[in-house]
Amino acid sequence: MDASPTKKWLALLGLGMGVFMATLDASIVNISLPTLVKAFNTSFATVQWVVLSYVVVLASLMLGVARLGDMRDNKRIYLSGLGLFTFSSFLCGLSSSIGWLIGFRALQGLGAVMMQALGNALVTQIVAPSERGRALGLMGTTVSIGIAIGPPLGGLLIGSIGWQSVFWVNVPVGILTALAVWRFVPACPPANPNQRFDGAGALVLFFTLGAYALGMTLGQDAGFSHPLVQALLVGALTGLLLFILIEKHISQPMLDLSLFRNPFFSINLLMGFLVFVVLAGGFIMPFYLENVKGFSVQMTGLFLMANPILMGITAPIAGSLSDRFGSRVISLIGLILIVAGCISFGSIAIETSVPGILWRMGLMGLGMGMFQSPNNSAIMGTAPRERLGVASGLIGLARTLGNSTGLPLMGSLFTAQVLSSRFYQAGMEITSAAPQALVDGLRGMYGIAAGIVFLSTLLATLVWWMDMRRKRAVQPLGSIQS
Repeated sequence: MDASPTKKWLALLGLGMGVFMATLDASIVNISLPTLVKAFNTSFATVQWVVLSYVVVLASLMLGVARLGDMRDNKRIYLSGLGLFTFSSFLCGLSSSIGWLIGFRALQGLGAVMMQALGNALVTQIVAPSERGRALGLMGTTVSIGIAIGPPLGGLLIGSIGWQSVFWVNVPVGILTALAVWRFVPACPPANPNQRFDGAGALVLFFTLGAYALGMTLGQDAGFSHPLVQALLVGALTGLLLFILIEKHISQPMLDLSLFRNPFFSINLLMGFLVFVVLAGGFIMPFYLENVKGFSVQMTGLFLMANPILMGITAPIAGSLSDRFGSRVISLIGLILIVAGCISFGSIAIETSVPGILWRMGLMGLGMGMFQSPNNSAIMGTAPRERLGVASGLIGLARTLGNSTGLPLMGSLFTAQVLSSRFYQAGMEITSAAPQALVDGLRGMYGIAAGIVFLSTLLATLVWWMDMRRKRAVQPLGSIQS
């Protein structure tokens, strides 16, 4: 897209501010949950829906909004979502009950999905292919900054102003972001505007992903043998089969299944999903830091900044390297570092020093920074121009479903490993188990996590080999023509 270099990078700055606001909101809200339990005199099970209502809307509508972006102006939809997110943030701070707050968070999720589904598509349309990795790397850095400063900023705001401030902080940032996007991001009309929206497919997918997200999140508390949880997961599987049937027999499907015929596109998406499944296990670390090492909540928050800070430093470098050397090798190096990080946590102990904890967490952040932006660049680079919105939405969906799957899976693995520890005393609450039992649980969980990421590493090696073969097959023809 033709634009001056200055305007192009100002446009990226505006989009980055939107990404920053969304990630900051997520990390700030998580740290506010204990305060909200007291403020609304509610239960832990109920307050979880402050997060779940947002996540379920995000997962359920991601692809529908992405498809709409391929049919309409991406910029206009993005701005609408930004406005809705900002306004609903203001309403969240006005909530008089936990029910109203949960409802306004769902509305906030509707605004967020318009931003997250189309953010990568807008970046891809604005920058040249030779700069795509660098630009997506900068977006990755913005995500890391939002995650890193959320916990300490949230603690400061809650302590000095009140819980409402964690939502109202989005209002001035949202207004500035909207002005930047409106002023500097060029119009992004669809490549093929003569398309029809697949209402049947969108409706089936909404209920399918909604049932999956609800089943996976409710399963954490009720257990996956609970009839309601099993009914939701069976309903999700049935809905998926029905969705595929609809998409195969409609002339203008919401999700063009031919995208998945490209092995590079499909495998890179699967790699991202597997990595986010493992990263969701990071919620176990505060239990180790507080219950085993005895650190305060404030100190734990500072420890948790190590991962996103290193990820933020690495992401733009990895993006630039992928523009120069190709995304395959750089993302493969990132996966190898994540595997090494998981293995290193398999040797953690009660006596592990502060530097020992930090370099393990840093290794995970370094690997994630090296992997994510090159992998996203590879996915967007294989998508056709008229399907950039859907490709961007699939990246967001892989991340959301990875988290939705990883939280209960990693939690279950941790619990199973603690229960099998010889230091565990029968009948004790898991989080109150002996320190060595918790350490055994953490070690076992990350040992299995290393295997999951190693599978992703094998997939990355496969696509790298396939890409090299393809380039060698094309090279002789190019030499003859030249």
